[in-house]
Amino acid sequence: MTLDILTFGCRLNTYESEVMRTHAAAHINPLADTIIVNTCAVTAEAERQARQAIRRAHRENPEAKIVVTGCAAQLNPQNWSALPGVTRVLGNDDKLKPDSWLPEAASAVSDIMAARETAPHLVTEFAGRSRAFVQVQQGCDHRCTFCIIPFARGPNRSVPIGAIAEQVRTLVATGFLEVVLTGVDIASYGPDLPGRPTLGQMARRLLAAVPELPRLRLSSIDPAAIDDDLWRLIESEPRLMPHLHLSIQAGSDLILKRMKRRHLRQQALDIIARARALRPGIGIGADVIAGFPTETDALFAETLAFIAEADIPFVHVFPYSERPGTPAARMPAIPIPLRRERAGRLREAGATAHAAFLAAQIGTTVAVLAESDSTGHTEHFAPVLFSGGKIAATPGQILRARVTAATPTHLIAEPA
Repeated sequence: MTLDILTFGCRLNTYESEVMRTHAAAHINPLADTIIVNTCAVTAEAERQARQAIRRAHRENPEAKIVVTGCAAQLNPQNWSALPGVTRVLGNDDKLKPDSWLPEAASAVSDIMAARETAPHLVTEFAGRSRAFVQVQQGCDHRCTFCIIPFARGPNRSVPIGAIAEQVRTLVATGFLEVVLTGVDIASYGPDLPGRPTLGQMARRLLAAVPELPRLRLSSIDPAAIDDDLWRLIESEPRLMPHLHLSIQAGSDLILKRMKRRHLRQQALDIIARARALRPGIGIGADVIAGFPTETDALFAETLAFIAEADIPFVHVFPYSERPGTPAARMPAIPIPLRRERAGRLREAGATAHAAFLAAQIGTTVAVLAESDSTGHTEHFAPVLFSGGKIAATPGQILRARVTAATPTHLIAEPA
C-alpha cells in the first residue's frame, strides 16, 4: 500500500495534510493505494491544478482510491466526487476526524459554518520539510469582497495556548528548529478563548513555555490587527524571526474600500515603517491582487507606486480571480489579459526591491536554516545558496554563514 498526499494552497493546508497522513496511515485499507488531494479555492487556477492532478493520478494509478478534501471540496463536493477515480470527498472539518479515514467511511461534508471550535492535533513530522507548521487558528469572520475562504473554513476559532505549546514542544523534540504559526486569519487569534488572548500574547507565552525553540515565524497576517504585544516581540524578541508578511492586497484607497479591507494605503505604509524602526533590516512581504474589478489605469498606478514607496522585497502577486458567490464577482471585471499584464508589472517592481534587499546583505553574517545540503533561508527569509555547492549540513540544521555575494534572486554564502 502506498499513501500519497498532494497539497495545494496555504501553509494551513500543509499542516492539515500531515494530520491526515497520521489518521490515514492508521485507518485506511492497508491493501489499497490511496491518494489524498488537499485542494485550495483561493483562485480558479488553484482549482484547475487540483483537477489536473486528480486526472493525472487516476491515469497513472487507476486502481488507487482518490480522496478529495480541502477548501474547493468543501464548497462544491459534487463537482469533485464526479471526477474519475474519486472514491470519497471530505469537508474541511471532517478531514481532520480519525473516523473519516476508516475503510468503511463514506464521503462527509458537514456544515462548516456551524463549527465552533478547533480540535488540537499532535503532528510529529512534516515530510520533506525543514520547518514545521503549527495551526493556531481556523476560519475567518471578515468578509473581504473577493474572498470565498470564510465559507470554506467557517467562523474564527482558536487553538488553546497550552495545546499550541505542547505541539511546538513535541516538534522541537523531534528535531525541528523553526516553527511557523499558521491559520486562516492568525491576527484574529483569541477572542473565543478564556481571557481573550491576542496573537502577540499567545506568541509571548509560547516562547516562554518552549525556551528550547530557536526560531518562531509568523505566516501572513492582517496589517490592521497587529496588537501591542506583537509589536513588543518584533522589537525585542530575537527568537521571533525578523520577517513580516502582510495581507496588503492593494495600494489604492478606493480599491481597498471596494475590497472591504480594514486598512488604507497610508496605514499600511505606517505599519511597514514602524516595523522597520523597531527591527531594522526586517524582511517585509505582502500579498497583492492585480486587476481587481473596477481597477482603472490610475488606480493600478497607485498600487504600483505603493510597492515602490514601501520598498517591499517579498511580494506575492495574484491576478484577480472571480470566486462565484462573492460580491466582487458581480463587479465590472477587468479583462484577464490586462490582469496578467498588471500582475507582471507588480512582480517586476517586487523583483527590483528583492534584488536590492539581497544586495544589502553582502558582507553580513546570517543564520541559515538548511533545507538541503546546498540551500536554505536566513532569519529574514532570504533564500541562500552555499558557494561551492554541498556543505556539511543536514536539512533542518541552523548554521552561521557569511554572505559573499548576491544574485537578483538569492544570496551566496559560505559557512562562517
